[in-house]
Amino acid sequence: MDLSGKVAVVTGAGRGLGRAYAEALAAAGAAVIVNDVDAEAASRAAAAITGAGGRAHGVAGPVGSAEVADRLVAAAVEEYGRLDVMVTNAGILRDRVLWKMTDDDFDAVIDVHLRGTFTCARAAAIRMREQGSGGRLILISSPAGQRGNFGQTNYAAAKAGIVAMARTWAMELARADITVNAVVPVAATEMTRTIPAFAPIIEESERTGRPFPAWLRRDEGLGTVEDVAGLVVFLASDASAGVSGQAIGIGGDRLALWSHPAEKAVAFADGGWSADAVAASWRSGVGAEPETYGIPAPQVPAQNGQEA
Repeated sequence: MDLSGKVAVVTGAGRGLGRAYAEALAAAGAAVIVNDVDAEAASRAAAAITGAGGRAHGVAGPVGSAEVADRLVAAAVEEYGRLDVMVTNAGILRDRVLWKMTDDDFDAVIDVHLRGTFTCARAAAIRMREQGSGGRLILISSPAGQRGNFGQTNYAAAKAGIVAMARTWAMELARADITVNAVVPVAATEMTRTIPAFAPIIEESERTGRPFPAWLRRDEGLGTVEDVAGLVVFLASDASAGVSGQAIGIGGDRLALWSHPAEKAVAFADGGWSADAVAASWRSGVGAEPETYGIPAPQVPAQNGQEA
């Protein structure tokens, strides 16, 4: 995939998934603005990209405010003359169950993930529309936003909102030839290391260099951060010109398209539905096959007749 001549901004790119996205975009030929709240991390990532023959410039700043978003777009224009791709990856975690989550826990996560995606996408869209040559907004979501996850009220809400924004912006920006998609990644990161079934496998792989087992890469769709980056490069390229408004999952050996919410079952009652009528028909009617919720627990294959 050739991204020569394109300029991208990647937020939260000092480490982890964001850095993998930035490195992959640069390897494909794009010039990259590497953003991170940690100035040293941003500089190190940019230096690593330039050391490998790519073009990158680090810009420190906490994503969320319009000022930082505008500064990232301005940096792309000042350094490389234009902006073609915005990847909104920056994020933080403040996990707590509902009754223990503070206002600050909630606000901090919403500010970085949801508001940060909004301000960066808005600044990018303004610039791309001025340029008149289209563009790509690549918004990073999560399975938690699609299914919910225990202890992640703030994170799940933000990630669900990001997908909703992708669908809305895909409509609003279509005439400007700007595509908008949400990526739903699963990879070995600080967050997945907290999952008991994954932690020992990730730790063993890091210690020995041994690749993840096939069941983990295929059945659970979990691999390295580099496994996710190919989708971002595709979405940044001319090859994805007809792809917009989608939520696309990737991880390990798995590539998936998430469905949009739709009515699953419908029933009608002449004159409308009273509470008693809903109760009488629920289990045999629209509620006969209720939807699941929450990210399913990993299914570790049996070993020697017992669960691993």
